[in-house]
Amino acid sequence: MTTLKVHDIESAPEASKPLLENSLKSFGMIPGLHGVLASSPQILEAYQTLHSLFSKSSFNEEELTVVWQSINVEHACHYCVPAHTGIANMMKVDDAITEALRNETPLENPKLEALRTMTLTMVRNRGNVTQEDLDAFYAAGYGETQVLDILLGLSQKTISNYANHIANTPVDNAFKKFEWTKENVVS
Repeated sequence: MTTLKVHDIESAPEASKPLLENSLKSFGMIPGLHGVLASSPQILEAYQTLHSLFSKSSFNEEELTVVWQSINVEHACHYCVPAHTGIANMMKVDDAITEALRNETPLENPKLEALRTMTLTMVRNRGNVTQEDLDAFYAAGYGETQVLDILLGLSQKTISNYANHIANTPVDNAFKKFEWTKENVVS
């Protein structure tokens, strides 16, 4: 098992301190992931910027959750799945959506299921999608903007999921009640 240091404002490199202060203002705490990323002010800034940009993308709260959690679950991120379960609750996303995503079961809403399917196709095929994949996504009511917005979310989640795998980031107390493990994960 690997671990990386989880910084607080006092222990963080000087350039990360204002970024962690922003985390504290935004979340009322410094999420463990942010503490890990603080070792590199550049990656912490990149992550926070990507999060902000993706949150302002063309997706609503349910769609943001579908993209985030589809990627988190596919990457088997022990930290991000519980964190985004808590975030989905704060955003008032239907619990049925969150549970389906956590359990890798199809979503009842066909449009959201098309978003989940396209997100997983992009992750699993490293961005290599077919015209048929795009046509099915477009038929569900999405367009080119949403294809690119998925990439934005994937960029954000690749940073967090991979960092959490390397750091073995402890799940924050606020999200412990949502702890999750993926069945049949190769470690």
